[in-house]
Amino acid sequence: MNDFDFFAGRWNVANRRLVNGAWDEFPGHSVATRHFGGAASFDEITFPTKGFSGLTVRVYNPETRQWSIYWASSARGVLDTRPMVGAFEGNRGDFYGEETHEGKPVRCRFIWTVIDQDTARWEQAFSDEGQENWETNWIMDFTRA
Repeated sequence: MNDFDFFAGRWNVANRRLVNGAWDEFPGHSVATRHFGGAASFDEITFPTKGFSGLTVRVYNPETRQWSIYWASSARGVLDTRPMVGAFEGNRGDFYGEETHEGKPVRCRFIWTVIDQDTARWEQAFSDEGQENWETNWIMDFTRA
């Protein structure tokens, strides 16, 4: 249940997001906190060159041994109600959920990789082909500030 303890603290974030077939690179800054003895994790990320922020809420379910991850953006002002759900195995966490992209339902995957105590990576990918083919569309490289 303490899988996201590594994330507590301040981070500098190098973002790469796929937009219209090209990678858009931009900075971010994140502050993460742990709660419920490690069974919950919150973070706020700001994107100073993009003009919006995001908030992530992660909650661990001890019965299923899985995390549910919820996202909110200052651009939309809504907390997503469909979580990404999954778990860590070692230093890698895989999480899956349903999203809408360009008006179509898609399967979404998050991969969290803990590289060491001061570096981590988050990746998002979409699949509309039954999870056979994934297209990575956002990568965040975290370095402890």
